Amino acid sequence: MAQYTQRPMRFPENIFQTIFEQLLPTGCIVCQKFQKYSICNYCLDIVSNEGIFNYQSCDQCGLALRPEEMALQCCASCQLSNPYFDETYCLDRYTGILQVPLHEFKYQKRIAFGCALSDVWNKLLSWQLKDIDASYLLPVPLSTQKLAQRGFNQSWEIAKRIHCGRHIQKSPYMLWRHHYSEHQAGSNLENRYLSTRGMFYVQPKHIEQLQNKTVIVFDDVMTSGATLNEIARILKDNGVSRVINWVLLRAVRPI
Repeated sequence: MAQYTQRPMRFPENIFQTIFEQLLPTGCIVCQKFQKYSICNYCLDIVSNEGIFNYQSCDQCGLALRPEEMALQCCASCQLSNPYFDETYCLDRYTGILQVPLHEFKYQKRIAFGCALSDVWNKLLSWQLKDIDASYLLPVPLSTQKLAQRGFNQSWEIAKRIHCGRHIQKSPYMLWRHHYSEHQAGSNLENRYLSTRGMFYVQPKHIEQLQNKTVIVFDDVMTSGATLNEIARILKDNGVSRVINWVLLRAVRPI
């Protein structure tokens, strides 16, 4: 079984986490087995071996490619309708073993699960992305109403803890979202794209900072890609030159 080396931790930001890991057992976010870290080596191995990042995926949207799509390294959907975003990197499929921990985090407000999901990303994917040339990392925003209802933005809680180059500035304040009462879950692809139109905007005071920059957008789940596509459109309309998606969990094929 593979062993994973813990990255050095900054003092004093994670000093209490270090103490707790040394003195107190914790439950694995997947199997609930008590051991030292927030995800056990057995469950981490499953994600490491089965995660979508191991597969040949569409360079643009991150979908695992079908045999007939591999020559162009681009899925049929992106060939047919070119998205506004330029690249997508995903950790695992939505139906994998991290789905339940993510739901526990989002809907049961188990904040420690969000920290653990960041830790999984750092152990398995950060090293592949460390040399990406970008200026900003922005989470997919929640509307102020949704943020007040949930109490936190799940994408930001994960994104702010993932490792990236020191030249990349993380910010939850540049990109904002209008509040719409409609939900996308269960909608067909066309309705999803229509419902996201005009949903996001950039704070005017930040527009100058974004000119000709590469921006990473982090989302906890990518299904149809409609939300991330609309964000990329808005960012590029406001001067961003390139948009890269970092996604925790990816639906296998668009819903």
